Amino acid sequence: MKGMSHREAINLAVKHYSSLFNLPSLKTLLIMLCLESLLLGALISLLCSPSTSFFKNIFLESIFFGSTLFILTISCDYLVNKTLLRQDIVLGNFRRMIFLSFLSNIFFIISITVNLMFKNWHINAYVKALSLGLFAASALRLLVIDATSFSSRYSRIFSSMLQPALLLLLSKILVAFSSREDLHLSSLLIPLLLALAFSILSVWLFSKSLDREGRKVLGIPSIEIAKAFITNWTEGVKEPFERILSQLSEERDVFISALIFRAKSTGKLKAIIVVPNIHPGPFKNVGSSLLPSMIKEHLKKEFQCIVSVPHGISGHELDLPSHIENEKVIRGIVESLKKCCNFSDRATNFLMIERGGAKVGCQVFNDCIFMTLTISPESMEDLPLEINDAITKKAIDHGFSCSIIVDAHNSTNGPFNMEKSMKALEEAAYLALEKASLLRHGMFSDIKVGAGEAIPKDLGLKEGMGPGGITAVVVEVNGQKTAYVTIDGNNMVSGLREKILSSLREIGIEGGEVFTTDTHAVSAIVSNKRGYYPIGEAIDHERIINEVKKAAQEALKDKEPSEAAWCKINIRGVKVIGEKRISELSLLTDSILRKAKKSSTIFVALGALLIMILMRI
Repeated sequence: MKGMSHREAINLAVKHYSSLFNLPSLKTLLIMLCLESLLLGALISLLCSPSTSFFKNIFLESIFFGSTLFILTISCDYLVNKTLLRQDIVLGNFRRMIFLSFLSNIFFIISITVNLMFKNWHINAYVKALSLGLFAASALRLLVIDATSFSSRYSRIFSSMLQPALLLLLSKILVAFSSREDLHLSSLLIPLLLALAFSILSVWLFSKSLDREGRKVLGIPSIEIAKAFITNWTEGVKEPFERILSQLSEERDVFISALIFRAKSTGKLKAIIVVPNIHPGPFKNVGSSLLPSMIKEHLKKEFQCIVSVPHGISGHELDLPSHIENEKVIRGIVESLKKCCNFSDRATNFLMIERGGAKVGCQVFNDCIFMTLTISPESMEDLPLEINDAITKKAIDHGFSCSIIVDAHNSTNGPFNMEKSMKALEEAAYLALEKASLLRHGMFSDIKVGAGEAIPKDLGLKEGMGPGGITAVVVEVNGQKTAYVTIDGNNMVSGLREKILSSLREIGIEGGEVFTTDTHAVSAIVSNKRGYYPIGEAIDHERIINEVKKAAQEALKDKEPSEAAWCKINIRGVKVIGEKRISELSLLTDSILRKAKKSSTIFVALGALLIMILMRI
């Protein structure tokens, strides 16, 4: 475990995305709770034989008991929901309270069933058996409410205990009333108070055990981290989790590259390709997960042109922790682009080099080389910063003032062989640099550029499509048309890239590359193994191809004589989570689950102790 890379650690956390689930509708839950209450009522009525029962018809008695318990549960949950937890982010939802009651009531059913099995329905024995059900039910409720609610401690405790305590009291009164047995207040309250006290103690010990794990690794209690995560998962509220991430982050300089195209005749900007060396993670709407589409939206509004944001070379260690940092980065990009003025109409043709399964595309604009890296159709994941540094250094050696390198992130079909892929990509990139440096001597001055986009309204995060949709920038040099297609998604199914490039050849586009943004806005949305769908897994391939062709055809119509400029942007003092912290946070997810399994013996031990005490009363 200690030797695990940060990517492996993240994968360990991501596998728990498949544990996510959706609750049934409120109507379904109410039906489930009603049926459960009727079952509970039937079990209680069985404790009283028809000869001693006030109701001579056991069926009517079951209906009466069940209906009474159902009304009590609904009333308690509604009261708590509208008073103590009315402003709570997660449990302010009445449906969740009903579901929690449905789960906790199962323990009462179990305790009464056990009582029936031993055929011991004397009121005192029944009180003690039901107290064990109260212990389990209230412990479950307190554990869930503690891990999700931001309300005060006393509000959490009272909200946890009210429904099961009243349910126990009412069921005991109903049994005493039906069987005409005397019910002494002391024999009723002492087991009840003991059960509540033991449930509070067990949850406190369990939570302390888990919190130690979080404090040891990150200096933050585990329950606080879990609460922030659950709040984001269930309600999309990002602030609590982003506060934790910001607390764990470190300041670092971040780098963004941009390739800008403008019309030669009017000077109007036509397209901007922004390549951030910032990772769009960690998931959903937290941190920089939405950064690619945010950059696109802001720059499109600011510069009134098509904006494409493919994936730069970066990993989860370069996740930004909050939207505050996103805004800092976007402001830095806008300010730098406004100052950019090194436009030139000189460019080379696009060339593609293949070596050992690696495919490197490159095109030179004045003294800047634009490079694309992929190993499609083999599986690829985030490439490490080392390859960016190595290629950048080699580009300088070949006389290029600037290198813009895109991790195409466009194929997934199984495990990623990092070592083999790095070696092949470096070899192909070095060969591409050699050939590109030779092409510089015969650069052409008749660049034509067009740009288009397609935003499919019926495709969203659940299908793996981010809000940035699809963009296509078409560059024509000396009659050769090249398309740079960017899809706002997290990777792409193997083989789809090749299908897209083939379809573009049908409309006269000879070369190019297909990128994904690697947006993590789609992550932790669906409950499959990955927690998201890569492009092409949940969307028909023909649909994607048609949308890409639509954007490319728009770009072909928009094509006109243009010139290009490059921009290297360095933004200082940006908070990033960092490799060490992201690994620790990811590993903590798994270690807490393992710790929880071990610490669950606390409930067994205290339950056994409670049984011993109740037997002696």
